[in-house]
Amino acid sequence: QVEATAMASKRKGIKQTGQLGDVMMESSEIAYSYIMGNLERFGMDPAFFDNNFVHLHVPAGATPKDGPSAGVTMATALLSMVSGKPVTKRLAMTGELTLTGRILSVGGIKEKIIAAKRAGLKTLIFPEGNRKDVEELRAYLTEGLTIHFARDFDDVCRLALGGKPGQPARKHV
Repeated sequence: QVEATAMASKRKGIKQTGQLGDVMMESSEIAYSYIMGNLERFGMDPAFFDNNFVHLHVPAGATPKDGPSAGVTMATALLSMVSGKPVTKRLAMTGELTLTGRILSVGGIKEKIIAAKRAGLKTLIFPEGNRKDVEELRAYLTEGLTIHFARDFDDVCRLALGGKPGQPARKHV
């Protein structure tokens, strides 16, 4: 889970909590920069971050976390916060986000699928670059899941927030 909230403030910026490691802190900063730089394209007020201080939190604060995999989730939480659109329920996602909105492959796909199933989630979003990793898994691991693949944040936006731009994300059944 990733939580985001904004407070009206003349001091703009972002605070990250949840015992995040260096790489995860970088991912949160990339997510913040990407969303801030694309607000107008997403139909949001481009001055939103000029008038708000953002707090991004990854719960289970006593548990250390690191890696780039949550970048796409952090960006989704930020866009959901700004737009007021809730994220699709029972959805999990993973992927490293770049400053240009591309979604890069991540590791631990099998483990992430198992964790999602244990949590009772049915819909997952993975980077397109991880398609082969998913297809190589035994069928029982993906049984009952709908798995989508995203090349860029626009794909994630459509799936997670029911947003526009572009074509539907690529799907694996």
